[in-house]
Amino acid sequence: MPELERAPSHDQSAILAAFDAARRATPRLPAIDIAQRLSISEGALQAARLGRDVIGLSLTPAELAARFHTLGRVKALTRSRHAVLEQKGECPALGGAPQAGLLLAPGGLDMRLLFAHWHWACLIRDTLPDAQGEAHERLSLQVFDRHGRALLKLFCLETWPGKGWPALESIGNAHPPVFTGTADPAPRPLPEAPGLADDWTRMRDVHQFFTLLRRHGLARHEANALMEGRFTRRLDATAVATALARAAERELPLMLFVASPGCVQIRTGRLPAPQRMRGWLNLFGEDFTLHLDDAAIASVWSVHKPNRDGGVTSLEAFDAQGELILQLYAERREGSGERGDWRDLLAELRDEEAVA
Repeated sequence: MPELERAPSHDQSAILAAFDAARRATPRLPAIDIAQRLSISEGALQAARLGRDVIGLSLTPAELAARFHTLGRVKALTRSRHAVLEQKGECPALGGAPQAGLLLAPGGLDMRLLFAHWHWACLIRDTLPDAQGEAHERLSLQVFDRHGRALLKLFCLETWPGKGWPALESIGNAHPPVFTGTADPAPRPLPEAPGLADDWTRMRDVHQFFTLLRRHGLARHEANALMEGRFTRRLDATAVATALARAAERELPLMLFVASPGCVQIRTGRLPAPQRMRGWLNLFGEDFTLHLDDAAIASVWSVHKPNRDGGVTSLEAFDAQGELILQLYAERREGSGERGDWRDLLAELRDEEAVA
């Protein structure tokens, strides 16, 4: 990595010393855990490494995402507050619009990129031990929002990084980003939304739901609450774990959606049996992993949205602050109706809850 100069900073030195000490004690400790120990954002932690093992990237979000397909095989990581989805593969060419990029690859690296939230991107070289304890270098590209939250991470899986990595490295810089603090929105009484039911009924595409939310000034969990008994149904917090286990048993292919503020990553296909480790529920597939802190699930909704093909139904899990943790849909091709076995599974969950 080219050597970059940056003016010395007392804060930077202190952060680097704490980072290095943490990595010596626990070499594979995730950066987000180190940042939390230091009471700083993950973005601020990585920015403190500028000029040493981090390079900033000044490309626009669309310019950067347009290069993803040149990076070869990668592991893509996206996290919500209580779920982490990782998938391995090659990024497809960028599509979509200037403010909303589309990496379309059902069954592969399938992502929706919300560029308005992208604030700072960087390349990172970490030295980590392998399974035999020998040190090796891990190269990654990471994107953060203005609060220093990681939106998307791409880890190089190539033995020799493809041409896209050195091309990015050659235009790197040491310009420090500026991050701002963040706080959860204050809770508010459930608002009124005249006309919401009519607008919901008129939906012909699931993507129209985002326009519906904006029009009525609603968060997703608020819209679900307002439509309870008509288009939505509240389920027990354990419904997600049950649905994942039964879908795995029945080889029912699902679509798993995990979203950061700036990236929605989608996994499509059959699921392995869930495994519980250290309190988290995990799916360990050949080319993907889902980690779910299901103890943080405060509410679960079955949500039906009309479309031209008879409607689709999702299972949506939220935390106590109303943030979406995870969404589940049945695998479906555009123009096809929703799978009957998925609707049967959801009906089972509703019926079991009614009897309990």
